[in-house]
Amino acid sequence: MEIAFAPQFLKQYHKLEPALREEVAEKVELFADANNHQQLKVHKLKGRLKNRYSFSVNYQTRIVFVYESKQSAILLAVGDHSVYDR
Repeated sequence: MEIAFAPQFLKQYHKLEPALREEVAEKVELFADANNHQQLKVHKLKGRLKNRYSFSVNYQTRIVFVYESKQSAILLAVGDHSVYDR
């Protein structure tokens, strides 16, 4: 899967602690293979964020994204559960 990064995602990513940045990079690499989506707990969001999806980096960190097509996605935000408020 082809993955693009929104400017806001990159800004949030660079503010993370180095260990968490490494963990995020590993999960994004896993996300690139659709076979890993169940392991990452990819799920569709509801309400204000409908048409967007999310997956887990760890117990408290999430990545919000949209699918452009079956073979591409744009990562929009990364952080704790407050990413759902943005």
